[in-house]
Order: sequence, then C-alpha cells, then structure tokens
Amino acid sequence: MDKDPTDSDHSSAKPPSKPLDDKALAARKDALSKKLQQSRGQTEPQIAEESRARQTRETKRGVAQAFRLSSEFIAGVVVGGGIGYAIDQFFGTTPWGLIVFFLLGFAAAILNVLRASGMVAESEMRLKPAQELHSRINDDQTTGIDQKNE
Repeated sequence: MDKDPTDSDHSSAKPPSKPLDDKALAARKDALSKKLQQSRGQTEPQIAEESRARQTRETKRGVAQAFRLSSEFIAGVVVGGGIGYAIDQFFGTTPWGLIVFFLLGFAAAILNVLRASGMVAESEMRLKPAQELHSRINDDQTTGIDQKNE
C-alpha cells in the first residue's frame, strides 16, 4: 500500500517540548526584567525607589479608606442615637425613641459603609433625577448652540 504524500506523518514530528522547571522560568524572568529595565534606562536604585513610593501611596490610600469607612459608620450611629434621644426628650417616650432610632442609625451606617466601599450600588431613585437634569442641560446647550449658529 502506497502512502499519500499529503497525509501527515506524525512519526517525524518533534516531540512536544517539556515544560521548563521553576528555576529556569525564574532565571528567564529575571533576564527579561533586566533587559526591560535597561531599555527603559532605569537602574536598580530607581526601581527600588519607585517600588517604595508605590507602596507608600497604597498604604496612604488604605488608611484614608479606613478612616472614611469608620467615620461613615460612627456618624450614622451617632446621628440615629441623637435623633432618638431628641424624640424621647420631646415626646417623653424614653427609651423607645432612642432604641428605635439607634437601630435605624446602625442600619443606615452599614448601608453607607457598603456604598462607600463600592459593595452596593447607588439607588436608581437617586440617579434618575440627576440623569434627567443632566440630559435637559445637554439638550438646552445643544439647542442654544444651534440657535446661535442660525
């Protein structure tokens, strides 16, 4: 039986290359990163300084986020408790106003923290009026420009 020359002959194909070990990959990565640094014209001290500056920025960002979230939480609880205390004093319903509004303040504080951290989206009811106003302003500006050009 004759073989068709168009048929692929798998016996002459190269065997699949075996994966590189971790040491070889690490050495290759280091060599490539050095070439990249040289092409950028950066030296080791410059790279170390940029790395420290990046870490400092990230740390400051994290601390700022932590203060923001804690202040959101404390403000919600204090405002809720304050409103409850004021209601108790005005209506003489001690301690029910304080208890109810303290719990409402706690719930509002949790919601504010989740919104500030980006885990809960803004309410559609809040966004719709702003979007409508924005579209009206854009329409007014567009028609105003068209009228000036005529």
